[in-house]
Order: sequence, then structure tokens, then C-alpha cells
Amino acid sequence: MIEIDIPGFGNVKLKHLVSDFTGTLSYNGKLIPGVKDRLNRLSESLAIHILTSDTFGTARKELKDVRCEVCVLDGEFHDLQKEEYVENLDSLSVVAFGNGNNDRKMLRVARIGVAVTEREGCAVDILMAGDVHISGIVNGLDLLLNTKRLKATLRY
Repeated sequence: MIEIDIPGFGNVKLKHLVSDFTGTLSYNGKLIPGVKDRLNRLSESLAIHILTSDTFGTARKELKDVRCEVCVLDGEFHDLQKEEYVENLDSLSVVAFGNGNNDRKMLRVARIGVAVTEREGCAVDILMAGDVHISGIVNGLDLLLNTKRLKATLRY
């Protein structure tokens, strides 16, 4: 667990990291350099869950050396599936990362939602759904590895 007391934002007790894959952790279906190491370090404190539509069909292969659960979504309404997944974990214990429209609902229900802009872009709705907007997933994961950065961003 990661616990952070953020003035004006409240006490945060994180047990789960939930992230999109395509465009958030990866570029053109390939894991972004530095992500694997950071996710494995964070897995010592948090359960890591990757929810993905897997546009490039590479998520399982790219994440094989990461201590995480990979869930490739089927059917339609991936935004609702991601939201429900986070709610079932206890949304108040979740930090969620995403960049696409189908991530907006999970960012809204998570205790901390992080909108990520990588080379594939960031949907405008995500910017309003998150608590934090970060340029690059490595920078976003580093917020959890050095929580004083996150505290400085979210404090009132």
C-alpha cells in the first residue's frame, strides 16, 4: 500500500494501480522504455492491473516480464468495463492511468486519476476526468515512486 496525506485532498491509501496499455504504457504496441522497471518496483506496494482494448494485439507479450494482471477487454463499451473493474476493486484504493476516451470513466471513479500524454496523444475528455495531467507515463509512475511530487501537485 502507498499512503499519502495530501492537504485539502485528503488521506490517500492506494492498493491498486490500474492502467490502460495502448497509448498509455506503450507506443505502437511496444512498451515504453522505463515502464517495465517502474511497474515492477511499484508492484512491491501495489497490485498492478492492465486493462486494454489491445489495439495492436501485443499487450500480453510486452507485459510478460511485468508483475501484473492483464485483462484484454472484449465486446463493446470498454469505458464502462474499465469503470466497473475499478469500482469492483474499491475505487477509493485505486490510482488509474489512461489517455483515451475509453479511460475517462475509470479515471473519474478512481481515488486518483492520471491523464497521460504520450506520442499517441491524449483525448480531451481525459484531461477533465483526471486529477492530474502528466506528460509521459514514466513521469506519471515516478509520482508514485516519489509521492512528495504527487502531494505537491494535488494539495490545496
